[in-house]
Amino acid sequence: MLESIRDKVAIAGVGTAGLGEAHGYTEMELLAQAASRAVRDAGLTMADIDGICTSSSSATMWAMPVVEYLGLRPKFIESTMLGGSSFVAHLLPAMLALASGQCNAVLVCYGSTQRTAKFGRKEGVKARALLDPQPFEQPYQPISPITSYALAAQRHMHQYGTTRRQLAEVAVAARKWAQLNPEAYKRDALEIEDVLNARMVSDPLSVLDCCLVTDGAGAYVLVRSDRARDLPHKPVYVLGNATAVWNRQISSMHDLTVTAAAESGPRAMQMAGVTHRDIDVIELYDAFTINTILFLEDLGFCGKGEGGAFVENGGIAPGGHTPVNTNGGGLSCVHPGMYGIFILIEAVRQLRGACGDRQVPAAHIALVHGNGGTLSSQSTAILGNEMP
Repeated sequence: MLESIRDKVAIAGVGTAGLGEAHGYTEMELLAQAASRAVRDAGLTMADIDGICTSSSSATMWAMPVVEYLGLRPKFIESTMLGGSSFVAHLLPAMLALASGQCNAVLVCYGSTQRTAKFGRKEGVKARALLDPQPFEQPYQPISPITSYALAAQRHMHQYGTTRRQLAEVAVAARKWAQLNPEAYKRDALEIEDVLNARMVSDPLSVLDCCLVTDGAGAYVLVRSDRARDLPHKPVYVLGNATAVWNRQISSMHDLTVTAAAESGPRAMQMAGVTHRDIDVIELYDAFTINTILFLEDLGFCGKGEGGAFVENGGIAPGGHTPVNTNGGGLSCVHPGMYGIFILIEAVRQLRGACGDRQVPAAHIALVHGNGGTLSSQSTAILGNEMP
C-alpha cells in the first residue's frame, strides 16, 4: 500500500539558478548551479547524493551527461520523460527507492536556456517532431503547443460559457503574485483589459494567455524523513503523489475539457489522507490560462464548468479565497520549457514560511500539479510541513 510510505520521505533542500535570462551559460551549467544550491540548502554535499532524477526535452539520454557533469555515482537513476510534469512524477519512484534503502539522498534537477540559447525555438520544434511524432496532428502543421490548448479553451467556452475575461483573470492573478516575488521575470502592472486587447496568437488565447519563454534551472533534494529532521530546515514531507496519462495528442482526448488530473488528483489525495479543505496553497502548471481553470475543476476545487466563475474577481489572486500559483506561475515568474520543478520549489518555500510578501499565512499543506505535453501527462503531489 502506498500509504505505507506516506510522510516517510521529505524534501530537505531546494535551489534555483539563472531565472529569466542567463546569457553566456549552457543548460548544464545552470543545472549544476541549481543542484549545488539545493544540496547546500539541505546541509549536504555532492558526495552524499546517491540518487538522481532528471530529464530534458533537448536530449534523449539526459541523465548520463548530468551524472557525468556532476561527478556522481548514483545507485538510483530515474529519467522518465513526461514533459513538464516529469519533476512531479519523479517523486514516487524516488520515494520508493529511499524507502527500500536503495539510496539515501536523491537529487532532482533540471536546467534550460530556452530563451537565450543560440539553438532557436523553431529548430527545437523540428527536432522534437522527429523524436516525438504526432501523426494525427503534425501533417496539419499546428502552432505547437498553443493550438492544442486553444482547442481546449474553445471547447470549454462553447460547452460551459467560459469567457475570455475569465481567462484573463488567471493571467492577472498570476501577475499580482509575481509582483510580490523578486525572482519573477514579469512584474509590471497587468489589467484585464491588457489581456483582452493583447495580440491574438491562437483564438481565444492572446500572447498574454501564454506562458513566458525564459531560462532557468531548479533542483530539490529528497531524503528519508528521519534524516531530514536532523538537517538545517524543517522538513517538507511528501504525503502523496500520483501520475496519470490518457493521451499524447490533443486530438486523442475523449473530452477536451477533462484531463487526467481527474485521476491523478484523487489518487494523490487518497495516498496523503487529506481532503480539499486541508489544502492551504495550490501550485498548478499554468502554461496557458486555460490550464488553471481546467486543473481547478479536475482536481475537485470546483465543479466541471465552474472554473471560470471560481477565478473571477481576484479569487485566486493575493487576498482572494484560494491562493494559486503564488510565485507568479509560468505566466509571469519563470517558464524554461519544463516548468514542473518550479512549482514544487515554490510549494516547499511556502511550507517553510520563507516567501516574504507573498507568504500564505498558516500554510501547512500544499497541492502541486504538473502538466506535460498538450494536456497529456498529469502528476499531482501533496506536501506538508507536518505529519498528518
